[in-house]
Amino acid sequence: MTVDRMSPLDASFLHIEDDVTHMHIGSVSVFEGPPPPYEDVLAMIAGKLDRVPRYRQVVRSVPFDLGRPVWVPAPHFRVEYHLRHTALPRPGGEDELRALVGRLMGQQLDRRKPLWEIWMVEGLQPDRWALISKVHHCMVDGVSGTDLLSLLLDDRADARPQPPAAWSPPPVPSGLSLAVAALSERMLSPFEQARAVRAALRGPRRVAAQLAGVLEGLGSTRAIVRSSASSLNGPIGPHRRWAGAVTDVATVRRIRAGLGGTFNDVLLAAVTRGFRDLLVARGEPVDHPVRTLVPVSVRARDARGRAVGDGTLANRVSAVFADLPVDEADPVRRLQRISSQMTGLKDSRQAVAAEVLTSAAGFTPPSVLALAARLAARAQRQVQTVTTNVPGPQSTLYAGGRRMLLSYPFVPLGAGLRLGVAMFSYDGTVTFGVTADYDTGGDFETLVRGIESGMAELLAAAQGAPTAGSAEAPSGSAEAPSGSADSPSGSAGAPSGGTPLAAAHGGPGTARSGLSAARPRPAAGARGGR
Repeated sequence: MTVDRMSPLDASFLHIEDDVTHMHIGSVSVFEGPPPPYEDVLAMIAGKLDRVPRYRQVVRSVPFDLGRPVWVPAPHFRVEYHLRHTALPRPGGEDELRALVGRLMGQQLDRRKPLWEIWMVEGLQPDRWALISKVHHCMVDGVSGTDLLSLLLDDRADARPQPPAAWSPPPVPSGLSLAVAALSERMLSPFEQARAVRAALRGPRRVAAQLAGVLEGLGSTRAIVRSSASSLNGPIGPHRRWAGAVTDVATVRRIRAGLGGTFNDVLLAAVTRGFRDLLVARGEPVDHPVRTLVPVSVRARDARGRAVGDGTLANRVSAVFADLPVDEADPVRRLQRISSQMTGLKDSRQAVAAEVLTSAAGFTPPSVLALAARLAARAQRQVQTVTTNVPGPQSTLYAGGRRMLLSYPFVPLGAGLRLGVAMFSYDGTVTFGVTADYDTGGDFETLVRGIESGMAELLAAAQGAPTAGSAEAPSGSAEAPSGSADSPSGSAGAPSGGTPLAAAHGGPGTARSGLSAARPRPAAGARGGR
Protein backbone atom coordinates (compact mmCIF):
# COMPACT_ATOMS: atom_id res chain seq x y z
CA MET A 1 0.00 0.00 0.00
CA THR A 2 1.30 3.48 -0.94
CA VAL A 3 0.79 6.11 1.76
CA ASP A 4 1.05 9.89 1.57
CA ARG A 5 3.50 10.41 4.41
CA MET A 6 4.52 13.79 5.76
CA SER A 7 8.06 14.96 5.26
CA PRO A 8 10.16 15.40 8.42
CA LEU A 9 9.82 19.18 8.19
CA ASP A 10 6.05 19.06 7.71
CA ALA A 11 5.72 16.69 10.66
CA SER A 12 7.82 18.98 12.85
CA PHE A 13 5.23 21.75 12.48
CA LEU A 14 2.66 19.37 13.95
CA HIS A 15 4.93 18.20 16.76
CA ILE A 16 5.79 21.68 18.07
CA GLU A 17 2.17 22.83 18.23
CA ASP A 18 0.65 23.00 21.70
CA ASP A 19 -2.07 24.91 23.55
CA VAL A 20 -0.35 28.29 23.13
CA THR A 21 1.83 27.73 20.05
CA HIS A 22 -0.47 27.71 17.02
CA MET A 23 1.29 26.68 13.82
CA HIS A 24 -1.04 28.06 11.17
CA ILE A 25 0.03 30.74 8.72
CA GLY A 26 -2.49 33.06 7.15
CA SER A 27 -3.41 36.19 5.25
CA VAL A 28 -5.87 39.08 5.34
CA SER A 29 -6.87 39.99 1.80
CA VAL A 30 -8.89 43.15 1.18
CA PHE A 31 -11.12 43.42 -1.91
CA GLU A 32 -13.00 46.23 -3.59
CA GLY A 33 -16.73 46.25 -2.96
CA PRO A 34 -19.50 45.61 -2.90
CA PRO A 35 -19.04 42.07 -1.58
CA PRO A 36 -20.29 39.28 -3.84
CA PRO A 37 -22.85 36.78 -2.56
CA TYR A 38 -21.37 34.15 -0.28
CA GLU A 39 -22.59 31.49 -2.70
CA ASP A 40 -20.41 32.95 -5.48
CA VAL A 41 -17.25 32.74 -3.38
CA LEU A 42 -18.22 29.23 -2.29
CA ALA A 43 -18.68 28.17 -5.93
CA MET A 44 -15.31 29.69 -6.88
CA ILE A 45 -13.46 27.71 -4.20
CA ALA A 46 -15.46 24.50 -4.65
CA GLY A 47 -14.70 24.50 -8.38
CA LYS A 48 -10.94 24.59 -7.70
CA LEU A 49 -10.58 22.03 -4.92
CA ASP A 50 -9.37 19.38 -7.34
CA ARG A 51 -6.24 21.55 -7.78
CA VAL A 52 -5.46 21.29 -4.07
CA PRO A 53 -5.96 17.65 -2.99
CA ARG A 54 -4.59 18.41 0.48
CA TYR A 55 -7.68 20.53 1.20
CA ARG A 56 -9.78 17.33 1.30
CA GLN A 57 -7.39 15.32 3.46
CA VAL A 58 -6.86 14.97 7.20
CA VAL A 59 -3.85 14.05 9.31
CA ARG A 60 -3.70 10.51 10.67
CA SER A 61 -1.13 9.30 13.20
CA VAL A 62 0.50 5.91 12.78
CA PRO A 63 -0.12 3.47 15.68
CA PHE A 64 2.71 3.34 18.23
CA ASP A 65 4.52 6.16 16.38
CA LEU A 66 5.98 3.63 13.97
CA GLY A 67 6.13 6.26 11.23
CA ARG A 68 5.55 9.93 10.59
CA PRO A 69 1.90 11.04 10.26
CA VAL A 70 0.16 10.48 6.94
CA TRP A 71 -2.47 12.27 4.90
CA VAL A 72 -5.70 10.32 4.36
CA PRO A 73 -9.01 11.26 2.69
CA ALA A 74 -11.48 13.25 4.80
CA PRO A 75 -14.55 10.99 4.82
CA HIS A 76 -17.01 13.75 5.79
CA PHE A 77 -15.59 16.71 3.87
CA ARG A 78 -17.91 19.67 3.27
CA VAL A 79 -16.53 22.87 1.79
CA GLU A 80 -19.19 24.91 3.64
CA TYR A 81 -17.49 24.00 6.94
CA HIS A 82 -14.23 25.60 5.80
CA LEU A 83 -15.59 28.75 4.13
CA ARG A 84 -17.20 30.74 6.92
CA HIS A 85 -19.26 33.93 6.58
CA THR A 86 -19.28 36.82 9.03
CA ALA A 87 -19.53 40.62 9.22
CA LEU A 88 -17.77 43.31 11.22
CA PRO A 89 -19.66 45.32 13.82
CA ARG A 90 -20.14 49.00 13.08
CA PRO A 91 -18.39 51.17 12.13
CA GLY A 92 -16.48 48.44 10.27
CA GLY A 93 -13.11 50.13 10.52
CA GLU A 94 -9.63 48.80 10.99
CA ASP A 95 -9.99 48.37 14.75
CA GLU A 96 -12.87 45.96 14.20
CA LEU A 97 -11.04 44.05 11.47
CA ARG A 98 -7.83 43.77 13.49
CA ALA A 99 -9.77 42.51 16.51
CA LEU A 100 -11.43 39.83 14.36
CA VAL A 101 -8.10 38.74 12.84
CA GLY A 102 -6.50 38.46 16.27
CA ARG A 103 -9.44 36.45 17.60
CA LEU A 104 -9.51 34.02 14.65
CA MET A 105 -5.75 33.52 14.60
CA GLY A 106 -5.80 32.73 18.32
CA GLN A 107 -7.91 29.62 17.68
CA GLN A 108 -6.27 26.35 16.66
CA LEU A 109 -7.42 24.47 13.61
CA ASP A 110 -9.36 21.28 14.35
CA ARG A 111 -7.11 18.32 13.54
CA ARG A 112 -10.15 16.12 12.95
CA LYS A 113 -10.84 18.19 9.82
CA PRO A 114 -8.73 19.32 6.85
CA LEU A 115 -6.41 21.97 8.29
CA TRP A 116 -7.67 25.15 6.63
CA GLU A 117 -10.32 27.85 6.99
CA ILE A 118 -11.32 30.92 4.98
CA TRP A 119 -13.53 33.61 6.51
CA MET A 120 -15.50 35.91 4.22
CA VAL A 121 -15.86 39.21 6.08
CA GLU A 122 -18.41 41.86 5.10
CA GLY A 123 -18.97 45.33 6.52
CA LEU A 124 -15.44 46.71 6.02
CA GLN A 125 -15.54 50.42 5.26
CA PRO A 126 -15.33 52.19 2.92
CA ASP A 127 -17.15 49.73 0.65
CA ARG A 128 -14.66 46.90 1.13
CA TRP A 129 -14.75 43.25 2.18
CA ALA A 130 -12.06 40.74 3.12
CA LEU A 131 -11.03 37.10 3.08
CA ILE A 132 -9.12 35.90 6.15
CA SER A 133 -7.36 32.60 5.49
CA LYS A 134 -5.76 30.11 7.86
CA VAL A 135 -3.81 27.03 6.79
CA HIS A 136 -1.60 24.83 8.93
CA HIS A 137 2.13 25.20 8.37
CA CYS A 138 2.44 21.42 7.92
CA MET A 139 0.57 21.84 4.61
CA VAL A 140 2.40 24.79 3.05
CA ASP A 141 5.29 27.19 3.48
CA GLY A 142 5.15 30.84 2.53
CA VAL A 143 6.10 30.39 -1.13
CA SER A 144 3.72 27.50 -1.73
CA GLY A 145 1.08 29.52 0.11
CA THR A 146 1.50 32.04 -2.69
CA ASP A 147 0.84 29.24 -5.17
CA LEU A 148 -2.28 28.39 -3.20
CA LEU A 149 -3.53 31.99 -3.37
CA SER A 150 -3.16 31.96 -7.14
CA LEU A 151 -4.91 28.59 -7.40
CA LEU A 152 -7.98 29.50 -5.36
CA LEU A 153 -8.56 33.02 -6.70
CA ASP A 154 -9.28 34.11 -10.27
CA ASP A 155 -6.92 35.88 -12.65
CA ARG A 156 -9.76 37.69 -14.46
CA ALA A 157 -12.65 39.78 -13.22
CA ASP A 158 -15.05 38.03 -15.60
CA ALA A 159 -14.00 34.48 -14.66
CA ARG A 160 -16.96 32.18 -14.14
CA PRO A 161 -16.95 29.48 -11.45
CA GLN A 162 -16.10 26.03 -12.72
CA PRO A 163 -18.52 23.27 -11.76
CA PRO A 164 -16.86 21.16 -9.06
CA ALA A 165 -15.41 17.89 -10.28
CA ALA A 166 -17.09 14.77 -9.03
CA TRP A 167 -15.32 13.57 -5.90
CA SER A 168 -15.96 10.87 -3.36
CA PRO A 169 -13.47 10.00 -0.63
CA PRO A 170 -11.43 6.85 -1.24
CA PRO A 171 -11.41 4.26 1.56
CA VAL A 172 -9.52 5.41 4.64
CA PRO A 173 -6.64 3.02 5.45
CA SER A 174 -6.88 1.14 8.71
CA GLY A 175 -4.46 1.62 11.58
CA LEU A 176 -3.07 -1.85 10.95
CA SER A 177 -2.31 -1.11 7.29
CA LEU A 178 -0.59 2.16 8.26
CA ALA A 179 1.54 0.32 10.83
CA VAL A 180 2.52 -2.36 8.30
CA ALA A 181 3.44 0.30 5.72
CA ALA A 182 5.55 2.16 8.28
CA LEU A 183 7.40 -0.99 9.30
CA SER A 184 8.08 -1.80 5.67
CA GLU A 185 9.53 1.64 5.12
CA ARG A 186 11.74 1.33 8.19
CA MET A 187 13.10 -1.98 6.94
CA LEU A 188 13.80 -0.40 3.56
CA SER A 189 15.51 2.72 4.92
CA PRO A 190 19.00 1.17 5.47
CA PHE A 191 19.01 -0.07 1.87
CA GLU A 192 17.92 3.35 0.66
CA GLN A 193 20.72 4.95 2.68
CA ALA A 194 23.27 2.54 1.21
CA ARG A 195 22.00 3.28 -2.29
CA ALA A 196 22.33 7.02 -1.64
CA VAL A 197 25.90 6.54 -0.40
CA ARG A 198 26.85 4.56 -3.52
CA ALA A 199 25.35 7.26 -5.72
CA ALA A 200 27.18 9.96 -3.81
CA LEU A 201 30.52 8.17 -4.21
CA ARG A 202 30.16 8.47 -7.96
CA GLY A 203 30.75 12.19 -7.61
CA PRO A 204 33.33 12.56 -4.82
CA ARG A 205 34.31 16.08 -5.73
CA ARG A 206 30.73 17.28 -5.67
CA VAL A 207 30.10 15.51 -2.37
CA ALA A 208 33.26 16.99 -0.84
CA ALA A 209 32.20 20.49 -1.86
CA GLN A 210 28.70 20.03 -0.43
CA LEU A 211 30.07 18.57 2.79
CA ALA A 212 32.46 21.49 3.21
CA GLY A 213 29.58 23.90 2.74
CA VAL A 214 27.39 22.10 5.26
CA LEU A 215 30.18 21.99 7.85
CA GLU A 216 30.80 25.69 7.32
CA GLY A 217 27.11 26.39 7.82
CA LEU A 218 26.92 24.26 10.94
CA GLY A 219 29.86 26.19 12.38
CA SER A 220 28.10 29.50 11.81
CA THR A 221 24.86 28.32 13.45
CA ARG A 222 26.65 27.79 16.75
CA ALA A 223 26.50 31.55 17.23
CA ILE A 224 22.72 31.42 17.72
CA VAL A 225 23.14 30.81 21.44
CA ARG A 226 24.05 34.49 21.87
CA SER A 227 21.00 36.50 22.84
CA SER A 228 20.39 39.28 25.32
CA ALA A 229 17.47 39.25 27.74
CA SER A 230 14.52 41.49 26.82
CA SER A 231 10.76 41.72 27.04
CA LEU A 232 10.58 40.29 23.52
CA ASN A 233 11.00 36.82 25.00
CA GLY A 234 8.95 35.03 27.61
CA PRO A 235 5.85 32.93 28.16
CA ILE A 236 2.96 33.54 25.77
CA GLY A 237 -0.72 32.80 25.88
CA PRO A 238 -3.03 31.38 23.21
CA HIS A 239 -4.50 34.72 22.09
CA ARG A 240 -3.12 37.09 19.47
CA ARG A 241 -3.05 40.71 18.37
CA TRP A 242 -2.41 41.68 14.76
CA ALA A 243 -1.92 44.83 12.67
CA GLY A 244 -0.73 45.68 9.17
CA ALA A 245 1.16 48.36 7.26
CA VAL A 246 1.72 48.93 3.54
CA THR A 247 4.17 50.43 1.06
CA ASP A 248 4.83 49.69 -2.61
CA VAL A 249 7.51 48.08 -4.74
CA ALA A 250 8.33 51.42 -6.39
CA THR A 251 9.25 52.96 -3.03
CA VAL A 252 11.53 50.05 -2.14
CA ARG A 253 13.18 50.29 -5.56
CA ARG A 254 13.85 54.01 -5.06
CA ILE A 255 15.50 53.29 -1.73
CA ARG A 256 17.63 50.55 -3.26
CA ALA A 257 18.64 52.82 -6.14
CA GLY A 258 19.73 55.56 -3.74
CA LEU A 259 21.21 53.57 -0.87
CA GLY A 260 21.95 50.05 -2.12
CA GLY A 261 21.04 46.75 -0.55
CA THR A 262 18.57 44.10 -1.59
CA PHE A 263 14.78 44.25 -1.48
CA ASN A 264 14.82 42.19 1.71
CA ASP A 265 17.56 44.36 3.27
CA VAL A 266 15.40 47.47 2.90
CA LEU A 267 12.42 45.82 4.57
CA LEU A 268 14.55 44.44 7.40
CA ALA A 269 16.03 47.91 7.97
CA ALA A 270 12.50 49.32 8.41
CA VAL A 271 11.59 46.48 10.76
CA THR A 272 14.75 47.21 12.76
CA ARG A 273 13.60 50.80 13.25
CA GLY A 274 10.29 49.45 14.54
CA PHE A 275 11.95 47.22 17.14
CA ARG A 276 14.26 50.05 18.19
CA ASP A 277 11.30 52.35 18.80
CA LEU A 278 9.46 49.64 20.72
CA LEU A 279 12.39 48.90 23.04
CA VAL A 280 13.01 52.62 23.62
CA ALA A 281 9.32 53.14 24.44
CA ARG A 282 9.57 50.30 26.96
CA GLY A 283 12.61 51.89 28.58
CA GLU A 284 14.90 49.03 27.61
CA PRO A 285 18.47 49.44 26.36
CA VAL A 286 19.17 49.12 22.65
CA ASP A 287 22.91 48.51 22.91
CA HIS A 288 22.51 44.86 21.85
CA PRO A 289 21.02 43.65 18.56
CA VAL A 290 17.68 41.88 18.34
CA ARG A 291 18.30 38.31 17.16
CA THR A 292 15.76 37.19 14.54
CA LEU A 293 15.05 33.92 12.81
CA VAL A 294 14.73 34.55 9.08
CA PRO A 295 13.05 31.68 7.18
CA VAL A 296 14.70 31.04 3.83
CA SER A 297 13.12 29.12 0.98
CA VAL A 298 15.27 26.35 -0.47
CA ARG A 299 13.07 26.08 -3.54
CA ALA A 300 14.26 26.63 -7.10
CA ARG A 301 15.00 30.23 -8.08
CA ASP A 302 13.78 32.24 -11.05
CA ALA A 303 15.92 34.51 -13.24
CA ARG A 304 15.78 37.26 -10.59
CA GLY A 305 16.90 34.90 -7.84
CA ARG A 306 13.47 34.69 -6.19
CA ALA A 307 12.13 31.42 -4.80
CA VAL A 308 9.35 29.96 -6.91
CA GLY A 309 6.75 27.32 -6.16
CA ASP A 310 7.15 23.85 -7.58
CA GLY A 311 3.48 22.92 -7.58
CA THR A 312 3.78 20.53 -4.62
CA LEU A 313 2.58 23.00 -1.93
CA ALA A 314 4.85 21.18 0.56
CA ASN A 315 7.31 22.91 2.90
CA ARG A 316 10.74 23.65 1.42
CA VAL A 317 12.08 26.09 3.97
CA SER A 318 15.19 26.50 6.10
CA ALA A 319 16.40 29.42 8.24
CA VAL A 320 19.25 31.76 9.02
CA PHE A 321 19.76 33.83 12.17
CA ALA A 322 20.34 37.56 11.79
CA ASP A 323 21.00 40.42 14.19
CA LEU A 324 18.82 43.51 13.76
CA PRO A 325 21.09 46.49 14.67
CA VAL A 326 18.69 48.36 16.93
CA ASP A 327 21.71 50.13 18.42
CA GLU A 328 22.12 52.06 15.17
CA ALA A 329 20.21 55.35 15.06
CA ASP A 330 21.22 56.40 11.55
CA PRO A 331 18.93 54.80 8.92
CA VAL A 332 21.58 54.63 6.20
CA ARG A 333 24.17 52.95 8.40
CA ARG A 334 21.46 50.64 9.69
CA LEU A 335 20.69 49.51 6.14
CA GLN A 336 24.38 49.09 5.35
CA ARG A 337 24.95 46.92 8.40
CA ILE A 338 22.00 44.70 7.57
CA SER A 339 23.08 44.38 3.93
CA SER A 340 26.62 43.41 4.91
CA GLN A 341 25.36 40.90 7.47
CA MET A 342 22.87 39.23 5.15
CA THR A 343 25.55 38.86 2.48
CA GLY A 344 27.74 37.16 5.08
CA LEU A 345 24.92 34.85 6.14
CA LYS A 346 24.37 33.74 2.56
CA ASP A 347 28.08 33.00 2.26
CA SER A 348 28.06 31.09 5.56
CA ARG A 349 25.53 28.53 4.18
CA GLN A 350 23.54 28.41 7.41
CA ALA A 351 20.36 27.67 5.48
CA VAL A 352 21.99 24.80 3.58
CA ALA A 353 23.21 23.23 6.82
CA ALA A 354 19.81 23.52 8.48
CA GLU A 355 18.05 22.02 5.43
CA VAL A 356 20.47 19.08 5.37
CA LEU A 357 19.83 18.42 9.05
CA THR A 358 16.08 18.52 8.45
CA SER A 359 16.39 16.08 5.55
CA ALA A 360 18.47 13.75 7.70
CA ALA A 361 15.54 13.62 10.12
CA GLY A 362 13.80 11.46 7.52
CA PHE A 363 15.82 8.51 8.85
CA THR A 364 14.98 9.30 12.50
CA PRO A 365 12.36 7.25 14.37
CA PRO A 366 9.19 9.39 14.66
CA SER A 367 9.18 9.50 18.47
CA VAL A 368 12.74 10.85 18.43
CA LEU A 369 11.79 13.27 15.66
CA ALA A 370 8.94 14.62 17.79
CA LEU A 371 11.30 15.16 20.72
CA ALA A 372 13.84 16.84 18.44
CA ALA A 373 11.19 19.18 17.08
CA ARG A 374 10.25 20.27 20.57
CA LEU A 375 13.90 20.78 21.48
CA ALA A 376 14.33 22.88 18.33
CA ALA A 377 11.32 24.96 19.34
CA ARG A 378 12.93 25.47 22.74
CA ALA A 379 16.11 26.59 20.98
CA GLN A 380 14.02 29.29 19.29
CA ARG A 381 14.09 31.05 22.63
CA GLN A 382 17.68 31.93 21.82
CA VAL A 383 16.21 34.33 19.25
CA GLN A 384 13.87 37.21 20.01
CA THR A 385 11.61 37.40 16.99
CA VAL A 386 10.89 35.99 13.54
CA THR A 387 10.91 38.06 10.34
CA THR A 388 9.89 36.51 7.04
CA ASN A 389 9.54 38.00 3.55
CA VAL A 390 7.54 36.13 0.90
CA PRO A 391 7.28 37.29 -2.74
CA GLY A 392 3.70 37.02 -3.93
CA PRO A 393 2.00 37.13 -7.33
CA GLN A 394 2.71 40.31 -9.27
CA SER A 395 -0.54 40.22 -11.24
CA THR A 396 -4.02 41.21 -10.15
CA LEU A 397 -6.23 38.55 -8.56
CA TYR A 398 -10.00 38.52 -8.16
CA ALA A 399 -12.71 36.86 -6.08
CA GLY A 400 -16.32 36.94 -7.17
CA GLY A 401 -15.38 39.46 -9.84
CA ARG A 402 -13.92 41.90 -7.27
CA ARG A 403 -10.28 42.98 -7.43
CA MET A 404 -7.98 42.08 -4.56
CA LEU A 405 -6.49 45.39 -3.45
CA LEU A 406 -4.03 44.26 -0.77
CA SER A 407 -3.04 41.06 0.98
CA TYR A 408 -1.42 41.17 4.43
CA PRO A 409 0.46 38.18 5.88
CA PHE A 410 0.11 36.53 9.28
CA VAL A 411 3.08 34.76 10.88
CA PRO A 412 2.68 32.38 13.87
CA LEU A 413 4.60 32.90 17.11
CA GLY A 414 7.06 30.21 18.15
CA ALA A 415 7.71 29.15 21.72
CA GLY A 416 8.86 32.09 23.80
CA LEU A 417 8.55 34.64 20.98
CA ARG A 418 6.08 37.42 21.71
CA LEU A 419 6.31 39.30 18.39
CA GLY A 420 6.74 38.33 14.74
CA VAL A 421 6.78 40.26 11.47
CA ALA A 422 5.89 38.97 8.00
CA MET A 423 6.21 40.82 4.69
CA PHE A 424 4.37 40.04 1.46
CA SER A 425 4.46 41.56 -2.02
CA TYR A 426 1.50 41.52 -4.39
CA ASP A 427 0.74 43.38 -7.61
CA GLY A 428 3.17 46.23 -6.94
CA THR A 429 2.41 46.55 -3.23
CA VAL A 430 4.35 45.39 -0.16
CA THR A 431 2.56 44.71 3.10
CA PHE A 432 3.76 44.07 6.65
CA GLY A 433 1.81 41.90 9.10
CA VAL A 434 2.78 42.13 12.76
CA THR A 435 1.67 39.37 15.16
CA ALA A 436 1.81 39.88 18.93
CA ASP A 437 0.96 37.85 22.00
CA TYR A 438 -2.28 39.34 23.31
CA ASP A 439 -1.32 39.51 26.97
CA THR A 440 2.16 41.03 26.60
CA GLY A 441 1.88 42.94 23.31
CA GLY A 442 -0.54 45.74 24.13
CA ASP A 443 1.96 48.33 22.88
CA PHE A 444 2.88 46.56 19.64
CA GLU A 445 1.51 49.42 17.53
CA THR A 446 4.72 51.26 18.41
CA LEU A 447 6.50 48.61 16.34
CA VAL A 448 4.06 49.09 13.45
CA ARG A 449 4.47 52.88 13.49
CA GLY A 450 8.23 52.43 13.70
CA ILE A 451 8.22 50.27 10.55
CA GLU A 452 6.36 53.05 8.73
CA SER A 453 8.79 55.68 10.02
CA GLY A 454 11.69 53.45 9.03
CA MET A 455 10.48 53.25 5.44
CA ALA A 456 9.84 57.01 5.33
CA GLU A 457 13.30 57.93 6.64
CA LEU A 458 15.00 55.56 4.19
CA LEU A 459 13.07 57.11 1.33
CA ALA A 460 14.03 60.59 2.50
CA ALA A 461 17.69 59.55 2.74
CA ALA A 462 17.58 58.03 -0.74
CA GLN A 463 16.23 61.32 -2.09
CA GLY A 464 18.92 63.29 -0.30
CA ALA A 465 16.56 64.85 2.23
CA PRO A 466 17.58 65.19 5.91
CA THR A 467 16.11 62.62 8.31
CA ALA A 468 15.07 63.23 11.90
CA GLY A 469 16.43 59.92 13.16
CA SER A 470 14.77 57.28 15.29
CA ALA A 471 13.64 57.32 18.88
CA GLU A 472 16.16 58.53 21.44
CA ALA A 473 17.81 55.70 23.34
CA PRO A 474 17.58 55.56 27.13
CA SER A 475 20.55 56.64 29.18
CA GLY A 476 23.36 54.09 29.07
CA SER A 477 22.51 52.71 25.65
CA ALA A 478 23.64 53.60 22.15
CA GLU A 479 23.45 57.29 21.31
CA ALA A 480 20.68 58.45 19.00
CA PRO A 481 19.67 61.82 17.57
CA SER A 482 16.65 63.47 19.09
CA GLY A 483 13.27 62.49 17.72
CA SER A 484 10.61 59.84 18.21
CA ALA A 485 8.49 57.39 16.32
CA ASP A 486 6.03 60.20 15.67
CA SER A 487 8.65 62.68 14.49
CA PRO A 488 8.49 64.38 11.06
CA SER A 489 10.69 61.57 9.70
CA GLY A 490 7.48 59.63 9.21
CA SER A 491 6.10 62.17 6.77
CA ALA A 492 8.65 62.08 3.98
CA GLY A 493 6.85 62.45 0.69
CA ALA A 494 7.25 60.20 -2.31
CA PRO A 495 7.99 61.41 -5.78
CA SER A 496 5.21 61.51 -8.31
CA GLY A 497 3.81 58.04 -8.93
CA GLY A 498 4.88 56.53 -5.61
CA THR A 499 3.14 56.29 -2.26
CA PRO A 500 5.02 55.92 1.05
CA LEU A 501 3.46 54.17 3.99
CA ALA A 502 2.31 57.36 5.66
CA ALA A 503 0.46 58.54 2.58
CA ALA A 504 -1.17 55.16 2.08
CA HIS A 505 -2.44 55.30 5.63
CA GLY A 506 -3.65 58.85 5.60
CA GLY A 507 -0.79 60.49 7.50
CA PRO A 508 2.50 59.99 9.28
CA GLY A 509 2.54 57.55 12.14
CA THR A 510 -0.90 56.17 11.26
CA ALA A 511 -0.75 52.38 11.28
CA ARG A 512 -4.40 51.45 11.08
CA SER A 513 -6.19 53.02 8.15
CA GLY A 514 -4.24 51.09 5.52
CA LEU A 515 -6.29 47.90 5.96
CA SER A 516 -9.53 49.35 4.69
CA ALA A 517 -8.22 52.32 2.68
CA ALA A 518 -7.80 52.25 -1.07
CA ARG A 519 -4.58 50.60 -2.08
CA PRO A 520 -1.70 52.80 -3.21
CA ARG A 521 -1.23 53.02 -6.95
CA PRO A 522 2.15 51.61 -7.94
CA ALA A 523 4.34 53.61 -10.27
CA ALA A 524 4.49 52.53 -13.89
CA GLY A 525 6.67 49.49 -14.26
CA ALA A 526 6.57 48.70 -10.54
CA ARG A 527 4.96 45.31 -10.94
CA GLY A 528 7.23 42.35 -10.99
CA GLY A 529 10.39 44.29 -10.24
CA ARG A 530 12.24 43.58 -7.01
